[in-house]
Amino acid sequence: MDKKEILKKVDHTLLAQTATWEEIKAILDAGIQYETASACIPASYVKRAADYVQGKLPICTVIGFPNGYSTTAVKVFETKDAVANGAAEIDMVINVGLLKDGLYDEVEEEIRQVHEACGGKILKVIIETCLLTEEEKKKMCEIVTNSGAEYIKTSTGFSTGGATFADVALMKEHVGEHVKIKAAGGIADFDDAEEFIRLGADRLGTSRLAKGV
Repeated sequence: MDKKEILKKVDHTLLAQTATWEEIKAILDAGIQYETASACIPASYVKRAADYVQGKLPICTVIGFPNGYSTTAVKVFETKDAVANGAAEIDMVINVGLLKDGLYDEVEEEIRQVHEACGGKILKVIIETCLLTEEEKKKMCEIVTNSGAEYIKTSTGFSTGGATFADVALMKEHVGEHVKIKAAGGIADFDDAEEFIRLGADRLGTSRLAKGV
């Protein structure tokens, strides 16, 4: 797989707290140049970014990020606001505490509500694999499959670890056929990227690849 093909699967990402408009604009320019799948940026920049790219690049943003423990109502409001501002894709963080409490119906219902708030836009569900047991990862594959969300995503990149080959392979085995996989966090180079894709990832969240062409 050549680099251009890989870049078409990349959500070119900048989510640092210190991100300035000039840095965001550089991400957008690179995303347009290399025809990445999207640019994933903070919600506060979505409207400006959508106006800037004028439809040349899908804008993705994050909800409940990075900890996931805001209330469902807050996540729903964030989602509706982001979509109204021009977001084409939403990456939400689950409430990991609810999962560990075994409140699976509540986890699923939250995802359903956020998905509904997307109004037909793509929803990717970040399960933060580095914080989960193997059984919890499998359970989240089941929950995301049942929720109607389009993607399951490994990581925020802001916790104790990022995407691993083993986690993507596990997701591929346990999610439903209609659920795609996004690997994110720590994807260092095109060799890593190609292996994640081979294992079943349809999207890659990274800030590095479009800089290394």
